[in-house]
Amino acid sequence: MRIKLERRITLTRLDWFRLTVLSIIIAFIILSIIIAQAGKNPLAGFKEIFSYAFGTRYGLLLTFYRGILLIFTTLAFILPRRAGIWNIGAPGQLYFGALAMLGVALAFPNLPSIVLIPLMLIAAALAGGILGGIAGFLKGWWDVNEIVVTLMLNNIAYWLVMYFIMEGGPFADPFGTPDSATVPALAKAPLIFNVPFTIFLAIGLGIFLYFLLTKTKIGYKIRTLGQNPASARYAGMSALKLSLVVMIIGGAIAGLAGYHEFAGVPGVYKITRKFAERGDLAYYGIICGLIAAQSPLAAIPAALFISGMTVGGTALQRRLGLGYGLDLLFLGVLMLTIIAFEFFKRHKVLWIIKGD
Repeated sequence: MRIKLERRITLTRLDWFRLTVLSIIIAFIILSIIIAQAGKNPLAGFKEIFSYAFGTRYGLLLTFYRGILLIFTTLAFILPRRAGIWNIGAPGQLYFGALAMLGVALAFPNLPSIVLIPLMLIAAALAGGILGGIAGFLKGWWDVNEIVVTLMLNNIAYWLVMYFIMEGGPFADPFGTPDSATVPALAKAPLIFNVPFTIFLAIGLGIFLYFLLTKTKIGYKIRTLGQNPASARYAGMSALKLSLVVMIIGGAIAGLAGYHEFAGVPGVYKITRKFAERGDLAYYGIICGLIAAQSPLAAIPAALFISGMTVGGTALQRRLGLGYGLDLLFLGVLMLTIIAFEFFKRHKVLWIIKGD
């Protein structure tokens, strides 16, 4: 008997789902071993994760706050990925969106909320879209590696925000704290049962992208470019235009996450000095996008699941007395297993019996 690898011609949604579930199970097994090595009961640990994240009022609110951010950033990853482009720039696009919406809020603090909030959302989307469009143009025109470009843009965006909010900067806190000025009261996102209205915006975008990708001509072109770039170019599809479209829209969606995170989450309402910690959460949109099989609708439960794991992971450390960073370790293991299983989504493992 020997093992043979064979490249998959097609991959059904069911096969994708099975492999994704298997990767998650393996990640949980690895986490179980780590918890057991620490002298704790893994089942008790998992109970703490899920009961806190989804079974307590405070934990559930935190799951929703973080989950909304992840829905935005997952969608910002999925749309370009369907065109064969890796948008790793969601943190930078989020930063640009946050900076733009704060600028509008501070410039027009007395406008009615019904006018001010839409202006802030538009500014956030435009800023994120511009940053995404830079990477999309370079990818479509010169085929510059989008991963390198978006990572570089993330760094540029980070230091630009630092300049604006640091002491003496245009958006600095007038009271001298190392955070930005506070978002005016009229600019704060309205809450529905203590959840920002941005949850409906995020879900609506997921539904919109689903119909865009499955029911429209441009959606067909995007999918064709992602599945077979050579065929797309042979059919006369412009890689430059499609790259620009998906990266501008993806960047705009990530920019909206900047409004949610710094003007929508209760208790924040400003760009904090540790804004990079919140921006780094945008990278988890990659995990969610892979779990969701690059489906905009599946991105919603996937984002809430990963959000619950991050929120529940902190409770696991506190309640069981485990070491700091276990939640990050679990997400790291989950990302590695999912990425590893990308190989099996492209190849089949065949068991060949001698003589066959």
